[in-house]
Amino acid sequence: MARTLLLTGRPGVGKTTVIIELTKLLGERAGGFYTEEIRQHGARQGFRLVGLSGESGILAHVRYTGRRYPRVGRYGVDVAALDRVGVRAVERALTTRQIVIIDEIGKMELYSEAFKSAVLKAMASDMPIVATVLSAPHSWVDVLKAKSDVTLRQVTVENRGQMPRRVMDWLKSD
Repeated sequence: MARTLLLTGRPGVGKTTVIIELTKLLGERAGGFYTEEIRQHGARQGFRLVGLSGESGILAHVRYTGRRYPRVGRYGVDVAALDRVGVRAVERALTTRQIVIIDEIGKMELYSEAFKSAVLKAMASDMPIVATVLSAPHSWVDVLKAKSDVTLRQVTVENRGQMPRRVMDWLKSD
């Protein structure tokens, strides 16, 4: 079973920034995906999935409405885009890379059964996993956090600059 490092912290603290810096340090060894904000005129409009192999898709957007898109706050979530980009990126990482990156295991992503399955498959593999998770209580995520092979680290404003190097140290200790 792989070791898993879950980075948690309040929204906006810099978890994704840590992941992006980490992927730069890891280079071709890392596979998976991260999320980035979609902004227009300074206002957040949604979130884009960015696969480490270059693929991308829109995970959620304020313009996504109707039954097709489950809601998280003011955003409609495109579960099909998550499955197409995020799930495939995790599955590809399991066969072609040395480390799996998942940003993030959060409310939006948990609408996808395929995503949850990919996370569990990654965690059951022999590969190290680095993922970000929501800090608020959530029954599915809380089970992940409680697993014996999981290390949970809090990202704060004070430590986010050092966190990519700390994660690299954690990976080397394997």
